[in-house]
Amino acid sequence: MATFFSSGESIVFFVCALLAIGGAIFMISFNRVVHMVLALALTFISLAGLYVLLSAEFVAFVQVLIYAGAISILMIFGIMMTKHHQGDEEEPRRPVHNVLLAIGVLGLFGVIFYAIQYSEFKSGEFQAAADNTMEIGKLLLNQYAIPFEIMSVLLTIAFIGAIVVAKREED
Repeated sequence: MATFFSSGESIVFFVCALLAIGGAIFMISFNRVVHMVLALALTFISLAGLYVLLSAEFVAFVQVLIYAGAISILMIFGIMMTKHHQGDEEEPRRPVHNVLLAIGVLGLFGVIFYAIQYSEFKSGEFQAAADNTMEIGKLLLNQYAIPFEIMSVLLTIAFIGAIVVAKREED
């Protein structure tokens, strides 16, 4: 364990991983939309930090750039489309639910831990491309051009659908 924390890269990985996991847990735990969105933003920024550690600077930049815009839209739609009560209502306590949740989390952790411990990983040094952005561009515009365009059409349809749903509830 001491050798893991001997390099700065390992410490940054550990901090980014904890922030990503913590932000995801807080996102599903909070009750207010604004707090949920801020926790989600923390998760996305932490994931961008992990991408930088993997020498994928372009993906990290796109992660922050695109999800910052997506989070802004999510916040606007979330606040506009939810009902806000003045008083905070206390949720009923469910001890059985919490026990089952803890058992499920521990079981999932055990399965993931087992899978990581007994997996065979290839040893050797990873050789990244000289220019990640150029390689991604070549792949998107040559090999994956049609799926890329289909994704853009799908996202446009989803955005139009969200506007239609928001407009319909307004009337």
